Amino acid sequence: MPTTSLMLNVLYFIIGITGLIAGGELLVRGASRFAKDLGISPVIIGLTVVAFGTSAPEFVVCLTAALQGASDITVGNIVGSNIANIALILGVAAVIKPISIHQSITRVQTPFMILLTILVFIIALNHYIGRAEGLIVFLMLPVLIFYSYYSYKNDKIENGENNGSSKKPIIQLVMLTAGLFFLILGARLTVSSGIEFARMFGLSELVIGVTIIAIGTSLPELSTAIFSALKNEHEIIVGNVVGSNIFNLGILGLVALIHPITINPEALKLDFPVMIVLSILIYPVMKIGSRISRVEGALLLCSYFGFMYILL
Repeated sequence: MPTTSLMLNVLYFIIGITGLIAGGELLVRGASRFAKDLGISPVIIGLTVVAFGTSAPEFVVCLTAALQGASDITVGNIVGSNIANIALILGVAAVIKPISIHQSITRVQTPFMILLTILVFIIALNHYIGRAEGLIVFLMLPVLIFYSYYSYKNDKIENGENNGSSKKPIIQLVMLTAGLFFLILGARLTVSSGIEFARMFGLSELVIGVTIIAIGTSLPELSTAIFSALKNEHEIIVGNVVGSNIFNLGILGLVALIHPITINPEALKLDFPVMIVLSILIYPVMKIGSRISRVEGALLLCSYFGFMYILL
């Protein structure tokens, strides 16, 4: 790679990381204030607005890759991002500060994530996800969103909580929009430069998707989780991670609906099983004690680095 091209990629990478950091800060501030002003649960905000926003890079990358016939990058990106969300992002956030878990996460969203993960794996066993299967997976998203909303709404009524009042949330909406913009821009620059770096080492598209691209598109979740941990916004952290995993699988369905996806058999041997195991194991971790401790966070990080070691 020419020196000029290498330096340009380094510059893109630095700008991308900067955008992710700025976007994460704006997104967390906007989401938390928006939730408080309107009396909306941070869990719901994390599961919807934040999760959708931080999953936007995955959608852009996956759709582009699928349309270009690079299904390995599409699948690798989704599976790798979900693995990174659980093991890397929750791990880092818990190491920074132990994470408290809202009961609705373990009662509704996490079991839903596990079931959807297993469903996608079963659908992918024939090495192909067509439009019909994609539609089924994608339609799981509105089902979860509506169920989560009404489930929390009933909890609030039962607990006698105040719905709060609006305080002209236009500023919070501007912060949310600006945060999402910087996150998406930062992710695209980071991923594009990361792909070029990875190609220098002759890695396959599947490995590139599971590692460099997955980490790159998960950086919005990571930066959001770090800022949320520092600000004790625990519900946004967990809601974002679980919600992003569900959204990512929904995105895989949406992309397959637009353009059918071919599944590499290698992904079914290691990547999918690791995603399923982590999705299942995180449930008792969150359920017992309603928190993720620093030790558990460190173990999650070790599992992620172990997966990267085996893969590479």
